[in-house]
Amino acid sequence: MRQLFRITGFLPFVAMLFLNAFVDLGHKIVIQNTLFKAYDGDLQILLTAIVNGLILLPFILLFTPSGYLADKHPKNLVMRVSAWVAVVFTLAITLFYYLGWFWPAFAMTFLLAVQSAIYSPAKYGYIKELAGKESLATANGLVQATTTTAILGGIFVFSMLFEGLLDGNDAGSPGALVERLLAGTGHGLPVAPAPASRCGDALRLGRLPQRPLPAV
Repeated sequence: MRQLFRITGFLPFVAMLFLNAFVDLGHKIVIQNTLFKAYDGDLQILLTAIVNGLILLPFILLFTPSGYLADKHPKNLVMRVSAWVAVVFTLAITLFYYLGWFWPAFAMTFLLAVQSAIYSPAKYGYIKELAGKESLATANGLVQATTTTAILGGIFVFSMLFEGLLDGNDAGSPGALVERLLAGTGHGLPVAPAPASRCGDALRLGRLPQRPLPAV
């Protein structure tokens, strides 16, 4: 184990894996928790199934192309480009949350999954190049442990933040909920949605008319 951390670049590599999995899962937790709070019944089941499909489909559809890219080009270059793409996507999602645009953020789940599908083969293939054959098994185990920790930690942290920042208020449209979520962090104004049917909300894109509330 100590040998691995003496390898130049291995610790940043593991830290990058942790942050990528942690942030990626955080967005999915926010999306799913918002759906659970905003909808119920068949509509909730349908939208949850769509989210799961958006996450899984890119890994199925890009199985061959992502492997080809990882073999054709330097794996560290593929990871670097994928990481910058993830930064752009994450900034876009943050802006959508800030504006209360839930459905564009919802659609970004697919693009994040595309990024992950392209990133993953290069990530696992790079382990051997970085750690060598002698430490490959240990490095693989550490990578798996890091990814699992990031997933479990992301579920706990983002779920707690979601519930805590919304202050138990589970009413409103998806756009109003994500905007109120940022309001709880001090980056927005406390707002409440104008009356609207839940089924109508599911067909709307962008921000619904809202009225300010007293301080939460």
